Formats: sequence, structure tokens, C-alpha cells
Amino acid sequence: MAVQSTLRLSPADRFSSLFDHYYERLSKRLSRLERRSPLNRRTTQLLATLALSLTIIVAGYGGYNIYRRRRTEHDQGRRLVRRNSGLRGKDGERTIFVPYKSSTAKVTIRPTKQSTFDAHRRLFLRPPKQTGMESGVPPTNIKPGLNMAFLHQFGALMNIMIPRWSSKETGLLTTHAIFLLLRTYLSLVVARIDGEIVRDLVGGKGKAFLLGLAKWLSIGAVSSYTNSMIKFLQSKISIAFRTRLTRYIHDLYLSPQLAYYKLHNLDGGAGQGADQFITQDLTLFCDSAAALYSSLGKPLVDLVTFNFQLYKSLGPLALSGLLINYFATATLLRKLSPPFGKMKAVEGRKEGDFRALHARLIANAEEVAFYAGGPTEHILLDQGFKELRKWMEGIYKIKVGYNMLEDFVLKYSWSAFGYLVTSLPVFLPALGGLSEDENRGPRASATGRSTYEESSADVEHLGRDPEQSYSASERSGGRMKQFITNKRLMLSLADAGGRMMYSLKDLAELAGYTSRVYALISTLHRVQSHAYHPTRGAYPELYSMTDVQGTLQKGFDGVRLENVPVVAPSLFPLGGEELIENLSFIVGPGDHLLITGPNGAGKSAVSRIIAGLWPTYRGLTSRPRQIGQDGIMFLPQRPYLSPGTLRDQVIYPHTELDMRESSRRTTDADLQTILDQAKLHYLPSREGGWDTRKVWKDVLSGGEKQRISLARLLYHEPRYAIIDEGTSAVSSDVEGLLYETCKSKGITLITISTRASLKRYHGFLLTLGLGEEGEGYEFVRIGTKREVEGVEAEVRELRDRLGLVEGWRARRAEIEEELARVWVRGVEGGRDSEEQREGVLEAPRFDGGGEEVEEGQGRQGE
Repeated sequence: MAVQSTLRLSPADRFSSLFDHYYERLSKRLSRLERRSPLNRRTTQLLATLALSLTIIVAGYGGYNIYRRRRTEHDQGRRLVRRNSGLRGKDGERTIFVPYKSSTAKVTIRPTKQSTFDAHRRLFLRPPKQTGMESGVPPTNIKPGLNMAFLHQFGALMNIMIPRWSSKETGLLTTHAIFLLLRTYLSLVVARIDGEIVRDLVGGKGKAFLLGLAKWLSIGAVSSYTNSMIKFLQSKISIAFRTRLTRYIHDLYLSPQLAYYKLHNLDGGAGQGADQFITQDLTLFCDSAAALYSSLGKPLVDLVTFNFQLYKSLGPLALSGLLINYFATATLLRKLSPPFGKMKAVEGRKEGDFRALHARLIANAEEVAFYAGGPTEHILLDQGFKELRKWMEGIYKIKVGYNMLEDFVLKYSWSAFGYLVTSLPVFLPALGGLSEDENRGPRASATGRSTYEESSADVEHLGRDPEQSYSASERSGGRMKQFITNKRLMLSLADAGGRMMYSLKDLAELAGYTSRVYALISTLHRVQSHAYHPTRGAYPELYSMTDVQGTLQKGFDGVRLENVPVVAPSLFPLGGEELIENLSFIVGPGDHLLITGPNGAGKSAVSRIIAGLWPTYRGLTSRPRQIGQDGIMFLPQRPYLSPGTLRDQVIYPHTELDMRESSRRTTDADLQTILDQAKLHYLPSREGGWDTRKVWKDVLSGGEKQRISLARLLYHEPRYAIIDEGTSAVSSDVEGLLYETCKSKGITLITISTRASLKRYHGFLLTLGLGEEGEGYEFVRIGTKREVEGVEAEVRELRDRLGLVEGWRARRAEIEEELARVWVRGVEGGRDSEEQREGVLEAPRFDGGGEEVEEGQGRQGE
């Protein structure tokens, strides 16, 4: 056996011999080809040298081209970063350059395909019946927790986060899993080395002890790198998940179906602002999901591996006790665990409400300051934070008792049970699964089990009796090593089991985050596809989102409403309020229309219906297809100023890239001409140029903001424009010039205003709010005989009212004279009356002719 052992080859020697074998085969094949070649050896060497030279030249040229391309991208990226722009590719792909360290980084954004949305719609709008959700949006009666609804919701989100097996996220998860397995293997090695160090320390073997410490430090360096990589990959997975979900939600939220408006004003399924979901809840969900992969994957692998090792070391009885302990602990903690998922969901909702209070104050800071409403807003903010604080304090109080139970069970009870199990081979070797001879064996294999067979073989080789081969100290050292190894495994196993139990609480919190993110995405899908259905067994509410029967036609050369009720909608599932019963009119090219009427008559509602913000509940609404050039454009009451340069304010919603690539090839000189027409020629010089960035809503005055909106209109040059009180802060002379400029460019104007002076710039008049209940309207041409007669009748009515002014003045003089006479008569007689002494003087009362009325009659006033 000794001779055979010397002939054994180590793995390194086997690898070397295998390499030599294949090298010899390759050399023989090359020699055979050289002998067959008609060229001599010198010619072959020259050809090889030439081929090598060409390879070097081609590689150098390719490297130079790569360098030039990267340098060009670097310069282009710096330029586009300054301009807040990018590059547009095929299929809507967009390349942007973002600042990164001292240079720029190229980021390619690919939009989500419509086919992907269609495929995912069934996951978010038609969940299985087992989940208890009739529609995609989680109802309030389903509490977030570890149930079928959570599994379906998490699976639906995983389809977005990991779209295919060849994605980047799959590679990150695979690499993370490899490092998790490597850490488990290193734990086994550490357990074996720990036992060897203690054995050598007890046995007084100094050289072996130092060698063990060297192994320990070497494994420690590898373990440190492994742990760092696990944390790094977990962070990368979280960022990758968040990137996928954020882009997916942005594509839904900012879709052409105007989900960013309808989500808050028509649907209401999200319950609050989407910013709380996207910025905070989504981040918490991705962090928790990435941590779950590590907190569940690693302990699960550890449990299987360590239990297998302990089974071979301690026997089936110990394994049975461990499994019973696992199930008993999981059942106990599951029964006594509070509803952490529901509490986290409510906490997120209250956080969003408190954040919304601050956002509302920031958005309306100027108005609040004018009213000196700081104290009132202070009370509202304190109330919002008080509700949040009370809820969080309640959660912390609940966690105190649960954490006490959890720590006692997982740390101390499991440790005591671990000591009990590891003592079985020492005190009860038969019950521990080991024979008496095996218990006497001093050595343990790398896996932690006894290697009595190997010891017996070695002893037999030496020709000695196994019973006499080991002294008492050696047997004690063997038992010590086995105990330390098993103890190390038990501690690692307890740590893995504890992390598994802690993960139950993390899973409950993840269920709360999952419910909120799923609710947002399912609501966005419902808004985009208009998938509104009445409650089962109930009829749809009149003028609710389930009662939309009208049609919005895009592609019509004009603006047309046929029998369309103007309804102010309510949040789903409630019905809206009808403002006008049936509205019908048509505006063709050049038919400028002025819409007027009292406040609350529905003037702005008409523009919202035409724009598609509000649904067409009945009838037909027609308008051009495009928004902007050669289409239709809307100017709202409040001018919107976007973050960006002065150029961005004029060309909004275009970017500089859109402006440069448009068919008109607009330049900054053209923009200066537009500002001249809008009477804003001084802005570039005053603000520092077109590339100046400021908070424009605080820089520009009210009139300048409205003229910027009209400058956008002149830039885009649409065929039709709806202006909702767009010149209320502009002087009349400038207003007239702006309207004439728009008409000269061929823009058909539909103006919503109460200014009678704007009639001269329009050909038709739509008056809303007529009739006793204000639900009537009148659509007439301006300048017709009927319209002139109506104006003349109004003038006559005003003149008749002015003729009554002199009579009112005479009547006022009579009243004042009578009052003076009463005051004088009240002080005659040389003494004050009883009322005067009491400080009370009753005012005189008069009938319709100015005479006093007797006591007991009714009061009459002018």
C-alpha cells in the first residue's frame, strides 16, 4: 500500500500530464501539416510574420477608431448634458448622457412595448379567483400578508423585474447565488478548521496549531471578500429591480392616455399622490425583495447542508429533533406574529398623506403667505404628523413583545437545544448514531463526521491493535475536535434557522410593500385600458367611469361636439355632476369661437372634454389627432413653466433635440423673432441668454408667464388653439396684437374668457349658463342682426337703469333728512330719555313712502 500511495498523482500532476498530452498532439499535427505544405520552412515563417504584422496593424487601427468614437461620445455627451438633451434611436429608443465622475456616462433608455403591456394586463386586471381580488386593485378587505394574493402580486411584479432569462437581472441573481453557495462551503471549512485548532491546542501540538491559524486567516480573507460581494450584488440587484419597475411605471404613468391626470382626478384607486409610491414605496419594495433573495436563499442552503452534515455526524435522532424544533418554532412565531404587512401598508399611506401636506404647502406658499395662513398650516402639519407618530409608536410597542419572544426562542432556546444535541455522541454514543469504537476515534473528516475507518486502516498498516493505538489524551482530543466541529455547525445552523424565522417578519413587511406597488401598477393599467366595471350584481352609477358611452374621435379637421353632456366627473365609482345637458357645436378652419358665461357654467369643462381629460359620457367629440404643429394645442388657465433653460420655456413640450430635428429646423434667431411677436424681446438679454437655467415661475411676472404661453403657440403653429383665460393678465393693447398675430399665422382660436372686448377677434359666440338652472347655452355668429339686436337691447336696459339713479339719490336725501329730524327730537325736553341713559337708541323704521311704522309692524328698508 505504501508503494501504491507513492504512485498516486496529485490533482496538479494529473492536470500537468493532461496538458503535456494535448500539447504533444497539437505539435504533431502542426508538423504533419508543415510536411504536407508545398512551401518551405522559410516561406512559412515569412507568411506567419506577415500575418502577425497585419493583425497588429488591424488591431491598432481598430483600437484607434474605438478611441476616436469614445472621444466623440465624450464631447457629445458633455454638450448634450449642458443642453439637457440626447439622441433618438429606432423604436423610440433614446440615448442620454448623464454626468459621471469627471466625465459623462451614456445611458440607453428603451421604452416598454405595447405588446408587453397587453401581456401583463391579465396579471394586474384579471387575477385568479383564489386571490380573493375581483379586480386587479387589492380591495380593503384583503389584508396584506402571506397569502395567495401576495404570491400572485409578487409573481406579477417579478415578470417586470426579470423580463427574460437572458436579462441582466438573471446574471446578477446567478452570480449572487454562486457567492451564497461559496459562503456556505466556507462555513463548513471554517467549522472543520475550528475543530482542528482546538484539538491541537488541547493536545499541545504547536506546529499544527500555527498551521491551523494560518489556514484560518487564509479562509478569513476569502470569506471577507465573499461577504462583501454578497452585499454588493444585493445592492446591484435592488437597483436593477428599481430601474425596471421605475421605467415600466413611467411608461404607463406618462402614456398618451394621460394617466398622470386621470389617476388622481378620475380613478382615485391609488388613494394619494403617485410620488409617494414611486419614490419611497417602490424603493422599499426593491430593497426588501433583493434582501429576501439573500435572507431566504442563504439560510435555506445552510439548513439543507448543515442538517445533512449533522445527520452523518450525530445520527437520525438528532436530525429528527432539529426538524421538530424548526416546525414548532415556525408554528409558534406564525401564530403569535402581528400583522406586519398590514401595518407597513398603513404606515406607507400615512407617510404619503404627511408628505402630501408638505407638497401642498410648497406648491401654494405664495397664496398662504398673502393670507398669513402660517399658523393654520402649522396646525394641519402637526395633525398629520401626530397621526403618523401615533401609528408608528403603536407598531414599536407591538414589536417589543414580539422581539422579546423571538430573541429568546431563536437565540437562547435554540442554543440550549444545540448543546443538548451535540452532547449526544459524548454521553449517549449509541443514541447519537455512533458506535463505541467510532466514538473513540480521534479524527474527523473535512465534512465533520468521524473517520474511524481511515484510522483503522492506518493502524492496520502499522501492524498495531486499534484498541492500543491511541492514548486517553488522544481520544479526548478526538472527542474535543468532534464536539467543537459539531458545535460550530450547530451555531451556524442556529444562525441560519434564526435568519429564516426573522425572514417571516420581513416577508410580512414585503407583503405590505408589494400590495402598494401592485395597487399602483394595476390602477395605471386600469386607467390606460379604461377597464372599469360595475360591482358584481349592481348597475353602473349614472355618469360614472363605468357609464362612459360616448366617443372621442381623433383625426377630424376641426372641433365638434354632438349631443355631448358636460359633466364634472367624480372619483370612481361615484357618478359625476351634469353642468350642461347636451352641447352641440362645430368649429371649422377660420371659425374663431369665443366661449363665455358666468363662473361655474362649464367653460373650462368644455376644453377638458375636447382634450380628453374628462370622458365623453354621451355623444361624439371630434378634434385633430396631433397635439402641437398641424394639430391642436391647449393653453390652460395657469401657465406651466418647466424646469430647464429659457429656450425650453418657449419650445415646451419640445426639447432642444426636437427643435433641431423638426422639419422647420428652428434656430435661436427664429425663437428671438417669436419673442418679438410676443412682446418679450428683452428676456434673453435680461436673463443671460437662451441657456440660462432659473426657477422661472418665480422669475417671470403673471403677464410674462401668459405671453410665454402664447409664444409657445406661435412656435408650434397649430391649426387650432384653445386658450382658457390665457390673456387675463395682459393689457388690452398687447392682447389685441397677440390675437392678430395668431390669426395671421392661420391659427383658428377657441377662446374661453369673460372679456367682451375679445369679440372683435372672433366670429362665433358660445354662451353657457343660460336658463333658470344654468344648463342652457346659445351658439350664434357675432355681427348678425340678431346679435346686434341683442346688444342694443342690453344697452337700452343699462340706460333705463341709469335713469333711475337720480330717483335713488333723491330718496337717499329724504331718508337722511328724516333720520336727522328723529335724532334732534330724541334729545328735546332737557333730559335724556330712558333709552339714551341706558346707551340704547332704537333706529326709526319707515314704510315704502318714508313714513314711520307703528310698533309691531314689519320692518321695511330701501
